[in-house]
Formats: sequence, structure tokens, C-alpha cells
Amino acid sequence: MEINTIKNDDELRAMVARVNAFLEAHADELENLNPEDAEELELMSLVIGAYEDKRFPEPKVDPVDFIKFMMEQKGLKVKDLVPCFGTASRAYEVLNGKRKLTLAMIKKLRAVLGCPADALIGA
Repeated sequence: MEINTIKNDDELRAMVARVNAFLEAHADELENLNPEDAEELELMSLVIGAYEDKRFPEPKVDPVDFIKFMMEQKGLKVKDLVPCFGTASRAYEVLNGKRKLTLAMIKKLRAVLGCPADALIGA
């Protein structure tokens, strides 16, 4: 088992093909792989993930834009989120960029919007 880092898209395609061949060859025993095979699969997955994270970074999303997007997706109005902000005026201040989100707001919004806290933390 020789696994190297991926330096370009051709190497990425080759590694993905290798993982697919591995999965096909071990389809009946994926739940009970021997330690060496499990380690090989994990290492290939980590190498692919590291390259993809570097090559295709996730764009940073403004937390307020994310809140507005989630409100639209869930059919929520500002009044529905007032409990997360404390008051309606504070909700409008945050949504208009005049006030920053607090940790307490993030915790409440995370629960109401059903999203990870990372999406609500500014980059």
C-alpha cells in the first residue's frame, strides 16, 4: 500500500478511481475490513479530502446573508426570529448589519434554523 499526496487533478482522478476499485473489490466486507485495508481506505479518503479542501475551498458566507437565506427557505419572517434576538429592533439591527451577532443569538438561531453554528460565525 503506497499512498502519496495529490498534487493535481489527474492524480485526484487516479486516487478516486483507486478508491472506487477498492470499494468494489471489498463490497461484501466493508463492515468487517481487516485493519490494513481499513487503514488504506481511510488514508486514501484523507488524501482526497485534503486535496479537495485545498483545491476547492468553501466560499465564506456572511452570517447575515445566511440567516436571510435560511429565513427564505423556511418561510420565516423577522417576527419568527425575535426570540433569538431579544427584541424586534435588535433583530432588524442585526439583519441590517448595524449590530453583530452575540454568542447567545448564535445558539438560539442555530436551534431555530437547524444549522451548524459555524454558518453563523463570521469569518
